[in-house]
Amino acid sequence: QINVAIRSSLQNLREKIDQLKELLLRAVSTHQITQLEGDRRQNLVDDLLTRHKQLEASYKNEGPEPDMTRSSLMTGGVKRGVTNPWLLEEPEETRGLGFDDLRQQQRRIIEEQDAGLDALSSIISRQKQMGQEIGNELDEQNEIIDDLTNLVENTDGRLRTQTRHVKMVDKKSTSCGREWLEHKSVWMWTTK
Repeated sequence: QINVAIRSSLQNLREKIDQLKELLLRAVSTHQITQLEGDRRQNLVDDLLTRHKQLEASYKNEGPEPDMTRSSLMTGGVKRGVTNPWLLEEPEETRGLGFDDLRQQQRRIIEEQDAGLDALSSIISRQKQMGQEIGNELDEQNEIIDDLTNLVENTDGRLRTQTRHVKMVDKKSTSCGREWLEHKSVWMWTTK
């Protein structure tokens, strides 16, 4: 009766692992989870398969020392340097959950990740829009700067031209004034 229960449990475990593999492949292929997360979960499923094979081998008394492996599995302790692979600490959030509960929790985690990705996408879209608006503003500012540069260059050119005219007028007025004074002094001298 115990043998039948163990065989049934091992068969049930194998079926559940196969279901997990199938669900994982479907989740990765439909992009419900990322490839990186799919790889991580595939490693966990592979570990389950390895442990299942170890259990089957110990049940069938195969392997180097089946009695030692079986007793360490059953007692949960360490005997002659062999540790029990089933004694890994299960996380608090999954402790005591059944297969359907774990699947539901996985769906909830995926939904939370999707919500986080949607929020991130919204933030990135907003930043993209801000970047485009800043780019448009910079283009307008560059046009204004170009117009001001042209205006300053034109004003500078006119200012140089007017400065040359003023210098010529000043030079002519200075020379004309001297001539007039020279003519006046000559006229005064000759009239005396």
